[in-house]
Amino acid sequence: MALNDADNIQQDGQVRSVELREDMHIVIVGHVDHGKSTIIGRMLADTGSLPDGKLEFVRETCRRNSKPFEYAFLLDALKDEQSQGITIDAARCFFKTNKRHYIIIDAPGHIEFLKNMVTGAARAEAALLVIDAVEGVQENSRRHGYMLGMLGIKQVSVLINKMDLVDYRQEVYNVIRKNYLEFLGKIGVQTSSFVPVSGLEGDNIAYSSSRMGWFRGKTVIEVLDDFQAEKAPEDKPFRMPVQGVYKFTRHGDTRRIVAGSIESGRISVGDEVIFYPSGKKSTVKTIESFNEASRTSIGAGYAAGFTLTEQIYVNRGEVATLLKQPRPLVTSRIRANIFWLGKEPMEKGVDYILKLGTNRVSARLEEILMVIDASTLKNKKKVCIECHDVAECILKLERHIAFDLPEEVVQTGRFVIVDRYEIAGGGIAQESLQDEQSRVREKVHLRNYKWEKNLITEEERGERYNQRSCLILLTGPPDIERKPVAKALEQKLFTEGKFIYFLGIGNVLYGIDADIKLSEQNNREEHLRRLAEVSNLMIDAGLILIVTARELSQADLELMKMAVNPEKIQTVWLGEDITTDITFNLHIPDTTSIKKNVAQIKEYMQKRGIIFKLW
Repeated sequence: MALNDADNIQQDGQVRSVELREDMHIVIVGHVDHGKSTIIGRMLADTGSLPDGKLEFVRETCRRNSKPFEYAFLLDALKDEQSQGITIDAARCFFKTNKRHYIIIDAPGHIEFLKNMVTGAARAEAALLVIDAVEGVQENSRRHGYMLGMLGIKQVSVLINKMDLVDYRQEVYNVIRKNYLEFLGKIGVQTSSFVPVSGLEGDNIAYSSSRMGWFRGKTVIEVLDDFQAEKAPEDKPFRMPVQGVYKFTRHGDTRRIVAGSIESGRISVGDEVIFYPSGKKSTVKTIESFNEASRTSIGAGYAAGFTLTEQIYVNRGEVATLLKQPRPLVTSRIRANIFWLGKEPMEKGVDYILKLGTNRVSARLEEILMVIDASTLKNKKKVCIECHDVAECILKLERHIAFDLPEEVVQTGRFVIVDRYEIAGGGIAQESLQDEQSRVREKVHLRNYKWEKNLITEEERGERYNQRSCLILLTGPPDIERKPVAKALEQKLFTEGKFIYFLGIGNVLYGIDADIKLSEQNNREEHLRRLAEVSNLMIDAGLILIVTARELSQADLELMKMAVNPEKIQTVWLGEDITTDITFNLHIPDTTSIKKNVAQIKEYMQKRGIIFKLW
């Protein structure tokens, strides 16, 4: 909830201010041609919310063009809307009552524009759903109701419009109300009220209708004013999806500000924060804001920035939480309810982009558990999810992400799915499922939680050693010699005064991995985890570490990234043939000259600022 500047009125020659009004976002949905735009136009006109002369201008324009005046013309935001006679994008308009300011999101009714309705509804605190008294409940009426329910919009009022075309008969209203109530009951959606209206004639919009004396309920404006403004959820666990980390260098300013919008909860200076999915933690040093007095605490609904007492690497897309509060779920496999609006069906084997908070991650449809037709509520067994279907399914993500169940924190439980650069679907997370990295992730989180920080910072070690610590991973096909290159690189940099170490894989396998190496079960995942943990220790000590391993895959690399700061890993593929799906930083096809290979890697390290070039 936000507060606007006070309205000013002139009275007795003096300017006086009235009390501040709150804001509320309302979405209005309904089947095509059921009269949403007309109702909005009426609300604008009848509440005196139009700019001076706007109503008269539109009336005169219609007269000159020999076109009947319609209240819908007052909010046609796009040039071609009047010619097509339909709303083709989510348009916003504003009006005010004595209680509050309203931002109305006019969501489209055409089937092909349903995706825009989803975008509009996701930002709304309440909804008006319009049904034509002549046509009655249509398939989009049911779809819209289903989707509003999925999006968690709990305040919904149903407007039965065009009552003037059915002679304001109560029995028509009663039948539609009964039919739609039955449908809403099946999907667990409760409506705040039903209101019979005529947008064209203004009945029950801002003023009670004398032509429907049988209706004792409230007008649309009164219904809106009865809606409860959604309060910023400060009573929920702290959640702030990280938008970015901003560094300052001018005038000796060394701040690194972690920035984002606080979705729930509250944070204060001195709080211990932990970021998921990485599990890294630190303490809030300062809370930063632009052009404002310094503050020691900030809560939900605000864009925020804060600095940390210890500098840690944090990615965009991570979720900042408080250490002593319930943690979010973390996995790369999610059971979810989704609604699909894409031009092409959602199919297995296709890569999509899932956007949740500030995170973007590649996702695939792993399994369809159940498909529901949102307009008929019939269950179907299908091999793909088609347009307008609602499905319960399992999504497999490229990497693990942090999220909440909607009943816990709805803002971090909703997501959208992008197909070919367009929003094609959306939904809510229902359950965190086990994935192949669950065990490793839990161990890394525990390690981060228990980690003892040194008094010597990473920057101080880098300044003393004149280098940046990192892990150089040399990988490639089995027939390519990697160890001679690694040892030659170690020797070259050591003679130049660098603090460097080559860790042979055998040192790990027959050392800290001896228990699993000699056992019957040769656990590759555990080998990589232990290798990553050793690497993390040596990097924390400020060293440049070289490790060789054959044919590392992207899954192997992602597992290591859980234990080692991803910014510290540089992957080099040796050999012409690329035999795995790994994403590497440097490719060296020609491995006939070790000396040349060492020079190539050294030059790359200089370009990355790991070591510095002497002039």
